[in-house]
This record gives sequence, structure tokens and C-alpha cells, in this order.
Amino acid sequence: MASVGFAAITFLWFVSLSLLICRPAVSGVTHIRLPGKHVALFVFGDSLYDPGNNNYINTTPEYQANFRPYGKTYLRFPSGRFSDGRLIPDFISEYADLPLIPPYLKPGVSNYAYGVNFASGGAGALIESHQGFVVDLQTQVSYFKKVKKRLCQTLGPAKAETLISTAVYLFSVGGNDYMSRYTADSTILDKHHKKETVGVVLGNLTQVLQEIYNTGGRKFGFVNIPPMGCLPGIKMLKPENNGACYDEFTSLAKLHNILLPKVLRKIHSELQGFNYTTFDFFTSVSKIIDHPSKYGFKDASMGCCGSGPYRGVYSCGGKRGETEFELCDNVGDYFFFDSLHPSEKACKQLSKMFWSGGPDVTWPYNLEQFFEF
Repeated sequence: MASVGFAAITFLWFVSLSLLICRPAVSGVTHIRLPGKHVALFVFGDSLYDPGNNNYINTTPEYQANFRPYGKTYLRFPSGRFSDGRLIPDFISEYADLPLIPPYLKPGVSNYAYGVNFASGGAGALIESHQGFVVDLQTQVSYFKKVKKRLCQTLGPAKAETLISTAVYLFSVGGNDYMSRYTADSTILDKHHKKETVGVVLGNLTQVLQEIYNTGGRKFGFVNIPPMGCLPGIKMLKPENNGACYDEFTSLAKLHNILLPKVLRKIHSELQGFNYTTFDFFTSVSKIIDHPSKYGFKDASMGCCGSGPYRGVYSCGGKRGETEFELCDNVGDYFFFDSLHPSEKACKQLSKMFWSGGPDVTWPYNLEQFFEF
């Protein structure tokens, strides 16, 4: 999907505004009491944030983690999180004194007063990234609009508008857009194609942010793209590097991370009340990979679960074509749980940096400050 111009988006806002404003509560709908003062958390994105939405869609095991040994550390069962335990949004909700934010698609989830999680493993900013197997970002936003309507019915228009405007909207998106394009066409690493692809990804992200803003959202938190060329599943694509990171692939992440703040500053200057913060996921992960022992890890070069070089084959659990896989003895020794995703211990460290880190890590605010607005 091509990037939409700002003027066109603004026009669409005026056309659809009446659809986004709370209507009077529907008679017969049971009202819920809004919890004590708190800031709700709405989560969008990919497998870094997916708490199990992909359990409830028609997809394949490649895009699911609802089988052992996923979930072995904390919940003791495979909830659908792409890790051995909790993910970054799980820790953020804990730090914010919120309950565990549930997956939107889980049957029975209907109380959205604390927020809800729309993230889908494999999703990108572009609809065509793993299309048909994931819940793309645009669809996630359409779900959010349904949630707002539900809040208007259960809380009443005024309280619902307040909840939506004070909530934090957390995003992890972009990595799958670049990985899916590389597997389809390796020329994406050419200079021209890189700039073009990153521009389209950020253009689509801009459109999504505009939609949420028009629906009432004002506070947006982002993690940038990690050093993708250092993921075990990507490193193994360049065996001649002898374990070194695939730098050409990482260059896509670097370009995205240079342009993302510029895009956010532009939106901030054009949309009154739009606030944002970004966590330097790239630098934080790079430091741990370069000096794992400093952060309490014995290994940050290979996965705990998988097969092949660096356990980079995405075979953890034996459900994705490869039935044989290796599992480390102590996942706490490893930064990566499988070939693509961090362990719970890594997620906890990273979420703490996002929550309370200084301006060298998260800027212009950390999430703790952000939640207090």
C-alpha cells in the first residue's frame, strides 16, 4: 500500500470524523465502572509484542508460538508469546500498575478499560507483509476503532473519550516488512531499494498514527528496529561471515531508525497534542550482544531453542517443518530464546530501560514519565 499524503489524510479525517466521535450509550448495554485513576495501554505491532492473537486466526505454525517449549519460564504453558515467558508490554503493564493486557482476539475479552493488545506475530506496517497469515497493522487499527465504540457504550461518551486521549499507544513495527521483502527479493539491500522501502513503511505508519490520532489517541511510544543482521536466524544466511552479524541487512534497520524520529517530529509539528517517545532498541540490543556478560548473559550470539548454525533455523517446538530442535539447559543464560526473538530475561531488561531509562536510551521521555502526562 502506497504512502498517503498528509493533505489527503486530513481530508479523510473531516469526512469520517462523525464515525469516530462517541455516540450516546446504547440502551440495554451494561455499563462498567471505570477503574481508579490509571492510564490505559493499547498495543500494536508484531511478534515482539504479540501475547497470543495469532492463536485465534487461520494461519500456520510459522506465525504461532502456542506450543512447547514456548512459555516454559513464567506462565508455564505456551500462551502464544514468541518467548519463554513475558514480553515487553507485559512488563510495561506491570510497571504501570495495570493488569496483564490481554490479546484482543482471545474469546471472552470485552473489558477494555485497562487497554488491549492487537499485536500479531509476523505483521508489518504494509498489508502485503505476510499477507493472509497475520493481522496487519491496518486491521489492528480497525479493531481499535471497534474497541472505542465498545468503550463509548460501556463507559459513556465522556469517560471513553478521556480514557482514549490519556492512554498510551505502544508500537513495534517495521522489521517484518524488511525481512519479508528480503526473502522475496534480495535486491532490497541495494541503496535505492532500501530508501524506497523504508519510505513506504514509514509512510504507512504515518497513516496509521493519523487514524489513531483522529480516533482520539495522543500518546505514542515506539521501539525502533533492532540490529536485524545479528539475529541468529539472519546470521545463518551468511555462513561466510563466521558468526559475525549480517551488516548489509542491519543497514535497513539503521536507515529506518534514522528516518523514524524525523517522521515523528514532523507529525508532532502538524498535529496539535500529538506526543511521542522512542526507545533506542537498536543500541540497547547491540550493547548486550557485544558485552553479554555485563548484562548477565553467557551467550548473545545464538538462540536457546532451534537448530543449525547459531540455532538459527526457526525450528523451536518442532512444528514448523523441522521436527528436530535443540533446547538449552538454562534459558536465563541466553539473550535469544529462539532464532528471532529475545528471552523473557532479555525482555525484562529492555522494558526496564524503556520504562525508566535516561535520554541516551529513550527520548524525549521515558515511559514512566509518559504515563504521568
